[in-house]
Amino acid sequence: MEVLSYSSAPCCDAVNLRWKLIVKSTSSHQFSLPGFRKNRVFGAKFDVRRKFLSCYNLDQAFLKQLNHQGGFRSLNTSENFKHVGQILSNGSSDGYVIGGEEDASISETGEPGTKVLIPGLPDESKGESGATVSSCFWEWKPKFNVHYEKAGCENLGSPPVLLLPGFGVGSFHYEKQLKDLGLDFRVWAIDFLGQGRSLPFEDPAPRNEEESVSDTKDVLWGFGEKSEPWASELVYSIDLWQDQVRYFIEEVIGEPVYIAGNSLGGFVALYFAACNPHLVKGVTLLNATPFWGFLPNPTRSPRLSKIFPSAGSFPLPPTVRKLTEIVWQKISDPRSIAEVLKQVYADHSTNVDKVFSRILETSEHPAAAASFASIMLAPQGQLSFRDALSRCHMNNVPICLMYGKEDPWVKPLWGLQVKQQVPEAPYYEISPAGHCPHDEVPEVVNYLLRGWIKNLETRGLVALPLLDAPEGMQNNIARDLEFVRDGAKKVVHIRFFASKFSVWDFISSYIISRFRKLELKS
Repeated sequence: MEVLSYSSAPCCDAVNLRWKLIVKSTSSHQFSLPGFRKNRVFGAKFDVRRKFLSCYNLDQAFLKQLNHQGGFRSLNTSENFKHVGQILSNGSSDGYVIGGEEDASISETGEPGTKVLIPGLPDESKGESGATVSSCFWEWKPKFNVHYEKAGCENLGSPPVLLLPGFGVGSFHYEKQLKDLGLDFRVWAIDFLGQGRSLPFEDPAPRNEEESVSDTKDVLWGFGEKSEPWASELVYSIDLWQDQVRYFIEEVIGEPVYIAGNSLGGFVALYFAACNPHLVKGVTLLNATPFWGFLPNPTRSPRLSKIFPSAGSFPLPPTVRKLTEIVWQKISDPRSIAEVLKQVYADHSTNVDKVFSRILETSEHPAAAASFASIMLAPQGQLSFRDALSRCHMNNVPICLMYGKEDPWVKPLWGLQVKQQVPEAPYYEISPAGHCPHDEVPEVVNYLLRGWIKNLETRGLVALPLLDAPEGMQNNIARDLEFVRDGAKKVVHIRFFASKFSVWDFISSYIISRFRKLELKS
């Protein structure tokens, strides 16, 4: 049951130098929503009015030029790190931005013959309207209220797309996909239970009135000795999230979807597709984490799991509550949040003010600390990442891989292992991009995701992005994708690994990139 729905632009939060949330304003805008675009577009040109680019039906002369391989270009992101400002800016900025004023990591130059012009995001300052984004709540079960955002629902008959967020964030992390992809598709993004705005509205384990608590503890929910009936079996686990996604698709969307997930969301997307292939039209992994959960799964390891009787359930054990209070005080500190964002974004000029503010806002929820403890103590899923991948492969679930090359957590090695297990899956390596390519280079991710979905919807009649024909899947391709952001041209390097991909391809890509970095330094 959908209990609340409203349309608005995301909140804009300002942070002062002491990291206190001082301004929170919401502005509501209604945008015109154009109809679903036609797939067939000729020529390699960017139509600003329709915000659409197609390179599928180019003339042969231009295709030959695009197929020129050239050298593999990498970017000297480590060298540019020295230009990045302090985490706590001592300037007069009202918001939080990683780095200083320079566009430190995205190159603005490319090699002749390898550039492909792609659309930028809708620029409202130029009158280019993005899709209207609506924020809603869906009551899955009593007390289980799921927050989600949607866009493009007026595009009747268009493919449905469901976006799953990473750990610690929510649907707000897909704002750039909702506004852009919502012009072509019907798009939903959800908050997992226990995260984002899907945290509980009531205390799952309230303290007794007799309990003496300090001023810092009395705002924390879930730290009592007895759980409420509705939370007696609540564990924020990957199996819970898999069930949440299934019911959301069945009850809210109502048909099979293209599902994409970043980090934890990638694991959940793959896990869900392995368990429910009939509800999935395709899976896109965006730097998907290849593992989740520290404690053994009761089904897979029944004896070992008995050693950990709590396993993330409420009420939390006393020792867990004490440890959580200490750990939570550290990781919810604004400086810690800022440091994590600095790690996962390769381009330190990326403005993450909204992301930072929304994460900080979530961390201040009274149920956030206990939910974090439940997530950390939750058992592993019944399927490992590798098992889920094998099951998807066996059930012919289409998979597309998009990995930021400069991810400090999910290293390219993990993407390589996925590619080896499903060699027919298109693999796009994006550079420079870190752990969250969809937010760091949304222009590129949106372009690739659009093209991949069109390729599947037309059963291969429309070629994959950067390929002129299906037989191009046999060869590796390197391209520079150029787009306009904030009035400046940007270039991001894409490496497409084909079905004939080998370990040597990956090693050679790394070696060449290192040589390129040395050249740039000299």
